[in-house]
Amino acid sequence: MPPEVLKLLYDMKQAAERIERFASGKTLDDYRTDDLLRSAVERQFEIIGEAMTRLVKLDVKVAERISEYRRIAGFRNVLIHGYDSIDDAISWNIIGTKLPILRTELAALLPP
Repeated sequence: MPPEVLKLLYDMKQAAERIERFASGKTLDDYRTDDLLRSAVERQFEIIGEAMTRLVKLDVKVAERISEYRRIAGFRNVLIHGYDSIDDAISWNIIGTKLPILRTELAALLPP
């Protein structure tokens, strides 16, 4: 796998790990009331989405091995351009349901 592709996958992996670390032990209410937590999580989601957008342009075959890769890139666009309409419950749900899947898929694509 080309180094540029590996870097994007690694960036996504790191950002996903950060989100899980930031959210560990927290609740949706914590997320809604803690501006720093919410900002940190949203920034990492932006990184994941931007890396995915770049990956699609660089190697769509690798991107296609990640479920919902288009939605991942689209979520980044919502965070950036629709910042005023973000539903915190949806973001929190993604952390609990979609992020573990992404981490598993990234682990399968990256060398140990």
